[in-house]
Amino acid sequence: MAALRDPVRGCAWDVAQTPATIVPYTIEEAYEVADAVARGDRDDLRDELGDLLFQVVFQARLAEERGDFAFDDVARAIGDKLVRRHPHVFAPDGTLLPEGSPLRDPAQVEAQWAAIKAQERAARGDAASAPDPLGGVARALPALARAEKISRRAAGYGFDWDNAAQVIDKVREETDEVAEALAAGDQRAVADEIGDLLFSVANLARHAGIDPETALRDGTAKFERRFAAMAGHLAAAGGELGRSDLAAMEAAWQAVKRDEANQAG
Repeated sequence: MAALRDPVRGCAWDVAQTPATIVPYTIEEAYEVADAVARGDRDDLRDELGDLLFQVVFQARLAEERGDFAFDDVARAIGDKLVRRHPHVFAPDGTLLPEGSPLRDPAQVEAQWAAIKAQERAARGDAASAPDPLGGVARALPALARAEKISRRAAGYGFDWDNAAQVIDKVREETDEVAEALAAGDQRAVADEIGDLLFSVANLARHAGIDPETALRDGTAKFERRFAAMAGHLAAAGGELGRSDLAAMEAAWQAVKRDEANQAG
């Protein structure tokens, strides 16, 4: 990376980059890692992890050039953080606890992790300023993922539904409010109510133990697959996508679903 950034002998593209300009590539590489995992492609996962690691090295090199920190500092910081946030596994000096971890319940571990993070945020914050109980959740996250994290943070303070059934009632309530806004023809209210509906759905996913980003990604992939198969059914019947009426497309769609059910059976 140092060679690529050399202003005389390096790569002109790499030399021109800044921390801000490479952020979109970092985000893209993280999604490509997720895609490789979802597809179960081990070779591609290896390559995509390398691409993501390159992004970490790139940012660290830029920081080193500014005199801020270096790659070793990044690795040391995450090592220290893992020790600090796993007191049930490590002693403060980083050695393993001889008796083993006393926490065997993942929910207990998650609660402890959240409590330690809150202590760290408080220690970093300005004592004179009002604390933000929901602060620290990256705004650059995809909206659905950030909604789930914000709701999880709020739940840590006890502000939550007791079970998923109550969240379903909330989803129904928000759906009714969307319908009322649509009937009133108020676009601003429609946007506001759809936002509330999506936030409620993110909460429902959390209560069900489902990652909403993954669920939506899988749902979109399912739609893509069925839409392509629907086009195939239409073509087999002498039709054409874009020239067939909605009834024909719906019939082909239902045929695709029946085909999937038969294959699964």
